[in-house]
Amino acid sequence: MSAYPHVFSPLAIGAMTVKNRLLMSAMSINFGVDENGFVTDQLSAYFEARARGGVGAMLVGGGAVHPTGIELPDLPRLWDDACIPSLARMVDTMRPYDVRFGVQLMHGGRQSYHDQKVAPSPIPAPAVVKGVPRELSVAEIQELVAAFGSAARRCREAGFDFIEVHAAHGYLINQFMSPNANQRRDAYGGCFDNRIRFLLELLQDIKTRAGSDFPVGIRINGDDYIADGWTLDDALRLAPVLEAHGADYLHVSAGVYGSRELTIPSLYAPQGCFLHLAETVKRTVTIPVVAVGRIKQLDMADAVVAAGQADMVALGRALLADPEMPVKGLEGRGSVRPCIGCCLGCIHAVLQLEPGGCVVNPDVGREYNLAEELPAATPRRVLVAGGGPAGMAAARMAALRGHRVTLVEAENQLGGLFRLASRAPGRQEAGDILKFFTDELECLDVDLRLETPLTEGLIDALAPDVALLATGSLPAMPVIRGFSKTRMPVYTVVEVMDGEMPAGDRMLVLGGGQSALMLADYLAEAGKTVTVLNRGRHFAAEMSSNDRFYLRERLNRHGVEMHKNVAVDGFTSHGVRFRSQDRAHTLDGLDALVVSEGMTPIREARSLFKGREIDVHLIGDAREARNLMLAIGEGEEIARTL
Repeated sequence: MSAYPHVFSPLAIGAMTVKNRLLMSAMSINFGVDENGFVTDQLSAYFEARARGGVGAMLVGGGAVHPTGIELPDLPRLWDDACIPSLARMVDTMRPYDVRFGVQLMHGGRQSYHDQKVAPSPIPAPAVVKGVPRELSVAEIQELVAAFGSAARRCREAGFDFIEVHAAHGYLINQFMSPNANQRRDAYGGCFDNRIRFLLELLQDIKTRAGSDFPVGIRINGDDYIADGWTLDDALRLAPVLEAHGADYLHVSAGVYGSRELTIPSLYAPQGCFLHLAETVKRTVTIPVVAVGRIKQLDMADAVVAAGQADMVALGRALLADPEMPVKGLEGRGSVRPCIGCCLGCIHAVLQLEPGGCVVNPDVGREYNLAEELPAATPRRVLVAGGGPAGMAAARMAALRGHRVTLVEAENQLGGLFRLASRAPGRQEAGDILKFFTDELECLDVDLRLETPLTEGLIDALAPDVALLATGSLPAMPVIRGFSKTRMPVYTVVEVMDGEMPAGDRMLVLGGGQSALMLADYLAEAGKTVTVLNRGRHFAAEMSSNDRFYLRERLNRHGVEMHKNVAVDGFTSHGVRFRSQDRAHTLDGLDALVVSEGMTPIREARSLFKGREIDVHLIGDAREARNLMLAIGEGEEIARTL
């Protein structure tokens, strides 16, 4: 019997039965279509990996029903029958798997990334997307009603099992429903019944064109979390109306662009952050209700179903990180590669109009190019020096391919500098990826040697064929007038995050990247008064905007003083003189200076291999200071070439 009996029980949705209660939610992944917007083998392979992994149902994200509604440039286009053959080929790819495959139909409205935006009223989106949309005429509204119905019909003809209508997250349907986006004075604006009219009309058109027995889910917001937006009271009023009009399930989410609670929250938000909305809506209907919102582990998903909070659980980023999470849970085998909630490879990349990916899973989007990991033709002796993310990823992949791997680490534990980063307030979850790699190395019988510096004698004893040097980096020190003469105690970010808390109350942090802001949060959480001087133009530009939003909110609550575009004129005995935003500033009475202005690679280990017939590669920070996504990707990629 499964350890998760509730979530691995079947569920009836209209005329369809799903084998388990796990839904891969629609994600606008921004890859896998050709120049016509027709799906390609890349997208098929991406979904096939998740179908093989045991999820009960999956949704293709961002299917545009009309040319005016393309949210992002590289998403499927469903407004012409010419799309059907490519969709049918993708559906056929899923036939060997017992999975229900659907498409989410949407129109971006004012949140579309193009200059022909339309909306209920000519009001720009509150954030992210710029530009004033053109107000739709009544005739155009009717055209869009038919566009949804026709797109649904095409999906059924292509062989999909169901569809989901996206009426949440600030896109067009949600814009009709929300007072802050809809100021119309006709039959589609004003009172509640008028504002939901567009949704009800298109639902009826879908049922007419695609068939009354074709399952249709509706994704709604339980709350927009923005002034004059859609509220939970509105959702509770709408839910039974949708059931009466033929909706087969409700998928309850939250937020719009610019909302105070982000639609795609980072690890700072609690897991299950929108669960209460689905639970409340469920009390008003008898059709299945889907919960979503940082539900990333099977124990929570099972508990949600067991408690009757929802009938089904939507997983998005968790299935990017590990497509096999469902089958691993069902069969009780293997470590699950965890989503760490950083939002960098997925939502941030997509909002930058780049292909989506995953920080902890470099295979996302490359499934069609990657065969199953096959044993290497000739097993080799592989030495990995350094137990940070790059070294651990490389050692795991090399061992998976059958090489004999030894990993040496000078410290008494694995994780490298990323272990310190996961100590920052609210970021402990990021360390889950280190546990995954540690568990994997143990299962793969990697020869792990802690507190073992790399020496010539060790190299002689191991006699490796290949050496992967993941020896990391150390903090770079600035060259600034008076820096070496200040009487303030000077620390590095590594020293402080490793437990060396500076004495005194007033701290100066020099730096403006992610590590500097997490350091400032760490110090402020400890009760320090913190000032941050950023010599760059932007704060934490390397973070995803979603993740950075929460960190900046924390710093604001702590009262951390932050300056950017700083020119440091010089340090005094216990202070600093600087210019920022054309103003001169002087700070005195500081107790400590903590430097976090970038990292310098540690490459000295290369000299130990001179004159040896050993294939040597620098990876991770030892090659160039980089983020976690690049470190893991590089580690796995180099191991695949061995």
